[in-house]
Amino acid sequence: MTENGDDIREPVQVARLADLTDGPPEALDPPERKTPENPPARPAQQADRTDGLAEARREFARLLGEFRRTAVLVPFDDQDSLWTADFNGVRWICAFSDEEALARFAAARGDTGREWTYRTILGARLLDVMVPMLPGPGGVALDAGSADGMVFPPVAGIVPDEAAVDLGETVDVGGTGTR
Repeated sequence: MTENGDDIREPVQVARLADLTDGPPEALDPPERKTPENPPARPAQQADRTDGLAEARREFARLLGEFRRTAVLVPFDDQDSLWTADFNGVRWICAFSDEEALARFAAARGDTGREWTYRTILGARLLDVMVPMLPGPGGVALDAGSADGMVFPPVAGIVPDEAAVDLGETVDVGGTGTR
């Protein structure tokens, strides 16, 4: 046995997702729009936004760490490949936190009648090993289509540098200049 358990075969599980859900998922609320009653932030609110941005970055870092340590379900398509979706030139590996989340995804697609084959894969393995194997830029979409869904895009700090998309020179909002 190796240190990471790479030689241990993971069980392949098959579930009839129609048995796991009691109906289609609820529609997501539309994003908040900027209206006269809800104007965009003013310059006086800049300090609050900076503090809010720093807090959001800390929260994302916490969620990323949690994802990397968690085993998630990754379904396979009809060709026995990881289920992926292409969006705006990025290939997203679809992963789900549990069978119920996968069942909601299948229901949203109208595809609950078939058996779904999936594997449990550690989030870190998806980001560090599987994403770099994708042709072109890729990331992971966790619980796609749900209100709790989240994406881990192909940027430095999330995926290995060789798989990260070069965003060019960016401004660090934290005030340390450009990086």
